[in-house]
Amino acid sequence: MTTGSLDHIQQQLNTIGQRMLLEVQKRQALLSKIHPEHQLAAQNLIQYLTLRTEDIRELQDQLHIHGLSSLASSESHIYCQLQAILQRLGSSYAPEELAACTFEFGRMEIEAKSRKLFGPKSDDITPWLMVTFDVSFADNYAQVKSLLQNGMNVARINCAHDDEATWAKMIHQIKRASRHTGITCKIYMDMAGPKIRTTLMKKGKKKGVVKVKEGAVVWLAEDASGFQKEDIVISPHEPGIIAMLKKGERVFIDDGIIKGLIETVDEGRAAMRIVRIASAKQVIKAGKGINFPDSELSISPLTDFDKACLPFICAHADLLGYSFVRHPSDLDALEQELAKNTPEPPRIILKIETPDAVKYLPDLLLRGMQQASLGVMIARGDLAVEIGFERMSEIQEEILWICEAAHVPVIWATQVLETLNKSGVATRSEITDAAHAAMAECVMINKGDHTIEVIETLRDILQRIGGHHIKKRFTLRPLSIAEVFMNA
Repeated sequence: MTTGSLDHIQQQLNTIGQRMLLEVQKRQALLSKIHPEHQLAAQNLIQYLTLRTEDIRELQDQLHIHGLSSLASSESHIYCQLQAILQRLGSSYAPEELAACTFEFGRMEIEAKSRKLFGPKSDDITPWLMVTFDVSFADNYAQVKSLLQNGMNVARINCAHDDEATWAKMIHQIKRASRHTGITCKIYMDMAGPKIRTTLMKKGKKKGVVKVKEGAVVWLAEDASGFQKEDIVISPHEPGIIAMLKKGERVFIDDGIIKGLIETVDEGRAAMRIVRIASAKQVIKAGKGINFPDSELSISPLTDFDKACLPFICAHADLLGYSFVRHPSDLDALEQELAKNTPEPPRIILKIETPDAVKYLPDLLLRGMQQASLGVMIARGDLAVEIGFERMSEIQEEILWICEAAHVPVIWATQVLETLNKSGVATRSEITDAAHAAMAECVMINKGDHTIEVIETLRDILQRIGGHHIKKRFTLRPLSIAEVFMNA
């Protein structure tokens, strides 16, 4: 029996299949906590993760050579796909009946769970569209109505901005426009989470901006006592962070424009050397985000401000975005707070925007699947800074794979057609990025002056690309290029 023979392929597939079943059996205690609606999905997730611990690239090549499924694009029904290959081979390992989690079951489950989260939509090709609301929308009924008529399915309200009075006005306009147009619109509210942002303590405090240069030392501290007048001192706003930093760890400010390295950490202060400023304006502004990608920050994603917002959110929102979630225990804390406010809380959307959230994604999903419904948002802004821009493409696809294996709907977020939204003209690269958004169930658009144009452009892109693939599975519709050649 030689490598690549059908007998060898069958043995490899059978070994993988047996491992899948064993890993599911080992986790029966965990699976017993999963909501009944997610039982098959949870098992499929475990089976998919079992497969992805192995390098099966040679096996995939051999399957392809023999005209068989290479197990690609089978995330939603991985064990059933493996069984189907064995059946096709007439293998003695093949079962008489396929597993319940079939291709059709997985497809229908993801579609049904998406509709439960995001509501109905007019077509089966394009993803759902989420639009981030600007404060100006609170008093602009015509704009909100136009957004609905042009394809908005979900309205996003960011609780890090404005206040309850403004949110209430936004919600009033949404419900009014929905009532008059007959178009359903879900309300999604993002909790602010920890506000790790620059607060200037010494130089630049009055103007809210301070000049810096590469090679300079900037101090991170919780208060300005003990520093000289000329020192640049920044508070990360959240208490306790300084003590968690270590020498050599990276610090990013303003979406990664400024990069620093921690050189020393003393009591209550840390010296950071600026090693890169990727902007002509070499300044640090107050209120800009700070990221500590290498640091282990034991900060709860559920802040006192978030808890104060929960009564309003529970009264008005359909979906709740959980910002900076890191560990499954973070969900315990949120659910306990939600239970204090309502017996029927909004459905939780896990925002994946930290390295820990990526690392523990399967655990987060299985914990979330203890509830009847959940979703995931790939929050690419902070996530790209935290994990590195060069890894973003790889990581966002891994998140999509794992969520599809769990039958969990995904929101593709941050900077989708951002330049078009701000200037009215799209860049070539962001058009390509927007096309990739078709791999998710829902696409989020940020606020801007050209939101309607962004929706129209995005729908056009997604409808075109939707004819070529469904999520990550490519489909072969007729190509006009081929038709022109064949009919010449």
